[in-house]
Amino acid sequence: MNSTSLTGIKPSGVPHIGNYLGMIQPALELAESHRGYYFIADYHALTGRPDRNKLQEHIYEVAAVWLALGLDPDRVIFYRQSDVPELPELAWILACVAAKGLLNRAHAYKSAVDNNLAKNKPIDADINTGLYFYPILMASDILLFSADVVPVGADQKQHLEITRDIATSFNDQFGRTFKLPSEMIRENAPAIPGTDGRKMSKSYNNTIPIFAKSHVIRKQVMRIVTDSKAPEDPKDPETCNVFSIYRHFASPEAIDARRKAYLNGGLSYSRIKQELFELLEDRFDRNRCQYFDLLSEKAKIDRILKDGAQNARSNAKKMLGRVRRKIGID
Repeated sequence: MNSTSLTGIKPSGVPHIGNYLGMIQPALELAESHRGYYFIADYHALTGRPDRNKLQEHIYEVAAVWLALGLDPDRVIFYRQSDVPELPELAWILACVAAKGLLNRAHAYKSAVDNNLAKNKPIDADINTGLYFYPILMASDILLFSADVVPVGADQKQHLEITRDIATSFNDQFGRTFKLPSEMIRENAPAIPGTDGRKMSKSYNNTIPIFAKSHVIRKQVMRIVTDSKAPEDPKDPETCNVFSIYRHFASPEAIDARRKAYLNGGLSYSRIKQELFELLEDRFDRNRCQYFDLLSEKAKIDRILKDGAQNARSNAKKMLGRVRRKIGID
């Protein structure tokens, strides 16, 4: 394990199966071949001005999901971002070498500006500095631990580009210090539809949670929107929201059989939804018990995260010490 990977997830809600397929599952696989850093990005979550109690709840939920799905804290470094004070210190140092134009071009900031302009509001109305500064803190997350690869979605590729630009600026000014990380974007990464047909997202309130009581999961699955075709009508599986999720959990044989049933007619949406529900139960039921056990033992989660932060800080202090010497303040 000569290469280092780094993965963070923001505690902005209960992780759902879109998170699982798009980020959690591939990140867990990456732990088999890389030295892994996995963190809960609670500082990043602050840009959304979360309720204090909700934020605490989501931190525990995210930690419990990772652990229940198989993240082994004895094999990786698993920590809470806010438990590593070296991160914001490095972020300030990086901000002093980063070009402001980089942040002006960041997607999240530009999107917020465009949204204001569309509503005839002042350009920076309701945009906090944390949102603008977000790419700098992300660069600190990555560079502090000399990450070689960072698995991201295609829409997050820009964050790695900004991180490399900042690292290059620092290296040019003070001498080679930081590695230039690479993004790891999954080819043919699945686009998981939510219950309303749009991309599954907590922002749209259209998610199917990974872990919830069985009746909640079933209710969400049965809410997935479909067309009005009758069971005997032929249907296109490639445009069906239910099948788009089903094929990520069923066996190849079952997928082939159901695709033929769609095309030939004779398959009702209620039946394929029930089958999807049963597949989700089969995949996650055993892990669900562990998830709820962990949530009932928050002190255990705290210990795991504190131990992880201690290990993370051991490495972070070395890098930050090197950076401080380079810039002349140590």
